[in-house]
Amino acid sequence: MTHVFQRSAVAAAAYSFLSITLGNAWAQMEDAHHLDEVTITARSLERSDLMVPAQQLSGAALTQRQSSTLGETLDNLPGIANSSYGPNVGRPVIRGMDGDRIRILQNSGANMDVSGLSNDHAVPIDPLITERIEVLRGPATLLYGGSAIGGVVNVIDNRIARERTFDAKGGVMGKAEVRAGGAVDERSTGAMVEAGNDKFVLHVDAFDRSTQNLRVPKDMNCGEGLAATPNGRRVCNSASNSKGGGVGGTLLFDRGYLGLSTSEYRSTYGTVAEPTVRIGMLRRHHVMEGLLRDVGAFQDVKFQLGHTRYTHTEYETPAATTGTRFDNKGHEFRLDGRQRAIQLSNGMQLEGIVGIQNERSDVQARDSAGAVALLPPSRTQNTGLFTYQVLKTSWGQLSAGARAEHVQVQSFEDSGPLADIPAQSQKFKPMSFAFGAMRNLRQGEAKNGWQLSTNLSASQRAPKDYELFAHGEHAATGTYEIGQPNNGLEKGTQLDVGSEWKQGAHKFGITGFASQFANYISLQSMGFDTNGLPTYQFEGVRARFYGIESTAKIRMVAGQDALLTSNGAHGAMDLELRADVVRAQDLTHNSPMPRIAPMRVGADAVWSRNAWGARFGFMHTAAQNRVPNNGTDPGITSAGHTLWNAGLNYHTHSGPTHWLLFAKLDNLTNKLAYSSTSVLTQTMRDNAPPIAGRSLKVGAQVSF
Repeated sequence: MTHVFQRSAVAAAAYSFLSITLGNAWAQMEDAHHLDEVTITARSLERSDLMVPAQQLSGAALTQRQSSTLGETLDNLPGIANSSYGPNVGRPVIRGMDGDRIRILQNSGANMDVSGLSNDHAVPIDPLITERIEVLRGPATLLYGGSAIGGVVNVIDNRIARERTFDAKGGVMGKAEVRAGGAVDERSTGAMVEAGNDKFVLHVDAFDRSTQNLRVPKDMNCGEGLAATPNGRRVCNSASNSKGGGVGGTLLFDRGYLGLSTSEYRSTYGTVAEPTVRIGMLRRHHVMEGLLRDVGAFQDVKFQLGHTRYTHTEYETPAATTGTRFDNKGHEFRLDGRQRAIQLSNGMQLEGIVGIQNERSDVQARDSAGAVALLPPSRTQNTGLFTYQVLKTSWGQLSAGARAEHVQVQSFEDSGPLADIPAQSQKFKPMSFAFGAMRNLRQGEAKNGWQLSTNLSASQRAPKDYELFAHGEHAATGTYEIGQPNNGLEKGTQLDVGSEWKQGAHKFGITGFASQFANYISLQSMGFDTNGLPTYQFEGVRARFYGIESTAKIRMVAGQDALLTSNGAHGAMDLELRADVVRAQDLTHNSPMPRIAPMRVGADAVWSRNAWGARFGFMHTAAQNRVPNNGTDPGITSAGHTLWNAGLNYHTHSGPTHWLLFAKLDNLTNKLAYSSTSVLTQTMRDNAPPIAGRSLKVGAQVSF
């Protein structure tokens, strides 16, 4: 009865919104010649004046950092590492937390895949056609799911336009990019075109990326029975081919917009830990989104309805024998409204967002005979109510967020190795609260001075289906995993305190954070099974995470002081510094948590003059000796290393056309190094690929 009510409520809300939206749109198109004002909204994770991303990549900075995975693209940003499983798979690790504790969104909507279930499953988003990536932490994360304990990563591609780009006469804009080289001998192209007027916009994008086996600083073997001699300095079975694209259309009217988009992502890639296994992935994603302004007590009301069909099949090569197939089918609906600002005494102003979100996903994994593998068929349904409120004052602002959820996770009986496990259903009611404060001490038009901030949250996360019901061999990690149906809510309290100083071009920021978990769901060693496989069980433990992140920029040479060229142009030189460290401890077993990034310190000299820009620097990663040692896991450590990198770019304009030419030289010294955040480094060291060797990548981007 509950589920029927939820579906009916969602359908009724969507129908009501569409009726209002389409009615207003039609009326305004009929009377368009009477309208003089044009309302322009900003592209953002959500309403930009309420939420400021902790980190953001866009424009040339994103172009020069883009890699084949989302994790590698964000790697080495302060507090963010990459859970690398070779060059084709990588999710962001934020402050030591990974997997489904990091909520990955696409255009603020759910990105339904199975990348959190297994380390060898890729995120079906390619940064090549991405317009912007935003990382969000603090109270605003509760708008997007209680599971986002580690943070939110939102990937924006603008397939649905949220602002008027063209006037009534109409126009066309676009972007195209090619790149080649690197340690994987990449060959990739991507393009985007938007056309329309002030009433309608059509968006089309596409990409194609192919890579060869990863080049590394040591000889690699393909594995017993596959190669009697070394494979040279290439990681076996690490090549990939990916392609995809999307189409979106948006109806724009004076009080909002209504848009539809559809996209497809295909990828075939090798799994480096299994030299004979390749994965063929397909994801189709459809979205309807709309926004209507001036609705009763709300400045605007927004809805988003998404449907996803995801599948990937693991093939045994060279005969291409079909192996395990994973499927995830699901939908998401969210409806939220931004309240009208309330003016209070002493110039204070209260604004906020309230809303409802409903998600459902059906996951199953079957072997080549059709029998269930690793995880029985499961269904997760989640309905959440949320709010985020901001009190703006003359000295700064206070913020608060709250989220209440009803989560049901079910498993179903089936044939095969898991046939003796009965169908089960678990219900959870997680509640999360967060508070934040920002004190602004900056003065003058230049806004120089200090800004102080702090966030405190009490978070609860419902266990995932695999944490409850998994029971089988996990080939990607060489282990046997067992879920526990009696696992309870993951509960943690988090605090961070930060400050940021600015004086002209000089900047400095530092943030300290600590997280204390009364129940943190972790894989714990249980010895070996009858076949000699290491056995791990999902178990709640007490845990603590803490650390520091810091960034700085120092203007070494100002454009007015030096580097004056003969034609009167000026140059500038900046020194950019960054550092982070995180410590994580399993307090129940008095053992370090696995896959934690060690202390990292980096510096870059950044030079610019006229259309030219250059960068030269390093990232030093300390040794990671704090690893679990519990008998079955020998506690494999990773040595410290320093990687040197350089880059060069050139910007030029020709009328409305803008060109960006760039080159990247990574790991200049061809240093042999391993990632401590990779599960391969921790559990399958013989199959763990090193970090990429020396490589040169070049590319060109044109926009108009």
